[in-house]
Amino acid sequence: MVNFRFKQVFPSSFLLLASLCGLLFLSGCASHPETGVRKTSTNFTCVVLDAGHGGHDSGARSRKGLLEKEITLDVIRRLAPKLRAAGLRTVLTRNSDVFIPLDRRVEISEHEHSAVFVSVHFNDAGKKQVAGVESYFFSGESRRFSQRLVSALADVTGAANRGSREARFRVLRCNVNPAVLVECGYLSSRREVGLLEQPKYREKIATALAEAIVKQRGGPVPPATQKPDLPQNAASLGAGAQATFSPAPRRLAQALPERGDEHLCLEPRT
Repeated sequence: MVNFRFKQVFPSSFLLLASLCGLLFLSGCASHPETGVRKTSTNFTCVVLDAGHGGHDSGARSRKGLLEKEITLDVIRRLAPKLRAAGLRTVLTRNSDVFIPLDRRVEISEHEHSAVFVSVHFNDAGKKQVAGVESYFFSGESRRFSQRLVSALADVTGAANRGSREARFRVLRCNVNPAVLVECGYLSSRREVGLLEQPKYREKIATALAEAIVKQRGGPVPPATQKPDLPQNAASLGAGAQATFSPAPRRLAQALPERGDEHLCLEPRT
């Protein structure tokens, strides 16, 4: 029950308080204005790769039990060595089935000063007929990158191109680097789940993303300007991070590429 008398006595104060609460809710973090996002979308030397969800947060789930958190990690592990082969450094926000808070993912990106951020996800519409790929961005610096990624995904996989659009996802609006979130298919689509269960299709997704990322910066990094991967990562994240190996989910283990230094990931100590 609303106290009508209270509203009559303090109408302006009430409205002001409500407005402030609304602004705090919408902001959540200090959204970076256009001048606050680094201008690295075409000259980056590092790619921060973010496998969506993890740990207790499994993300979307298909009727057959395929978990979003597992296939995002699988795609990221396939993508990383392709980017390293083009001379780019890679930093993975997670390389195991662990939960990484969104703010920590943003923090990892912030430590890399010549980088872009790519977050890989899979969608769920609750309707079997909805399918395709899409991408999201927040800053204008990320707009063209987002368009390039979703176009490459559609071209290489043959999936429907659902376009690129602006969104206020936390890992996008709080990121100081150009950042894109890509939805690489629908776990609610029976047809796409059948494809995503196949290692060769997940390899196609990784290939499409790698080609688009390399094209975005105008080609591979010249050997003379390449930097060593692990020492710089470890130094930039400091004592709060460590290099971690962990086994892949059993259902996907057979399909993963060979493990090597390219799969080292910096994660917070627990």
